[in-house]
Amino acid sequence: MVELKSPLPEVARQRICVLGSTGSIGTNTLDVLSRHPGQFEVFALTGASRVDELFAQCVQWRPRFAVMPDVTRARELRKRLSEQGLQTEVLDGAKALCEVAAHPDVDVVMAAIVGAAGLAPCLAAARAGKRLLLANKEALVVGGAFFMDAVTHFGATLLPIDSEHSAIFQCLPQDPSTWSARVDHIILTASGGPFRQRDPATLSSVTPEEACAHPNWVMGRKISVDSATMMNKALEVIEARWLFNLEPERIKVVLHPQSIIHSMVVCRDHSILAQLGTPDMRVPIAYGLSWPNRIESGADVLDFSRLSALTFEEADATRFPGLQLAWATLKAPAGSTAILNAANEVAVESFLNRRIRFDQIHELNVRTLDAVHAAAGECASVHGLLQLDARARREAARLVSTMVA
Repeated sequence: MVELKSPLPEVARQRICVLGSTGSIGTNTLDVLSRHPGQFEVFALTGASRVDELFAQCVQWRPRFAVMPDVTRARELRKRLSEQGLQTEVLDGAKALCEVAAHPDVDVVMAAIVGAAGLAPCLAAARAGKRLLLANKEALVVGGAFFMDAVTHFGATLLPIDSEHSAIFQCLPQDPSTWSARVDHIILTASGGPFRQRDPATLSSVTPEEACAHPNWVMGRKISVDSATMMNKALEVIEARWLFNLEPERIKVVLHPQSIIHSMVVCRDHSILAQLGTPDMRVPIAYGLSWPNRIESGADVLDFSRLSALTFEEADATRFPGLQLAWATLKAPAGSTAILNAANEVAVESFLNRRIRFDQIHELNVRTLDAVHAAAGECASVHGLLQLDARARREAARLVSTMVA
């Protein structure tokens, strides 16, 4: 479950490493940090491919390190920063992500790398005992018990940043050892995305542009598609199972189109605790940065006088078949959730590249799960998990080549 340690000392600025600083979570994190210049210092920034954006961030924040896994892009960034006379050291390669995440001078790591690529640096931060703000749900979807064991063994502080998991965390008692006894179940809310009311028979014609047009949240393309299929919520169910150490059947999902209630905790006495707010990721980011205190996030205050209604619905299994894969893979042999995550990443990329249809994303996920099974020992190390991830991706890519969009 979420590991809680003593709060960070307030006497010095906290040094922050932002993994995935050019994405939506990363840029929102920097926005929150900009509101508290005396409290935080940016130590390292990392980006996958957006050289212009990372260059601009380095010019503004002057971090000690910047990392790009691609050697060519890192070389370009290094050249441009040198021409500006900046002292930021540019590193390249996947190993460098782990090095900055575990650097002894880092106090807090914001883990905002999308996908399974974030697993290794998240593990590095956990093993270095960092305060780890987890926006990379795939670290738990892929790593599961292995990742949580590292958090516990090395004394890291793990705080959830996904809006739903942060909401649950804010509603739970402060002592994690009491959660199972005091909580009946938790409810993750979902907006339903852009196709909540669309005729399922028409989903085969959905375009990438339509799938990325989320009605409430501004997000990256991959997570926007996952929201449209509800696979994002399936991954969040898996993440919640490990974060809060709850059996899968004690995790529920309900559609809440307004995205005002971010999630709920149902207590043993059937009292229900909910966290409400405007749909703005800066709120959970600010809470993770300041826990157990609160700091200004920049988000608008919720105006109850302007709320017309708060509505709730069940998730339609015909429209969102992928959601049930969360409970199915959690009950399947270890490694199944990692296979699902890998298949889905390939499926979403293939859809965005117009190689498969929107309604084929679920089909590809199911066919990959049927074809790939974890071998003994693969889930006991990061190397084994990444090998399993690679096997699942190869099979999903092969299956894509047999499908007609």
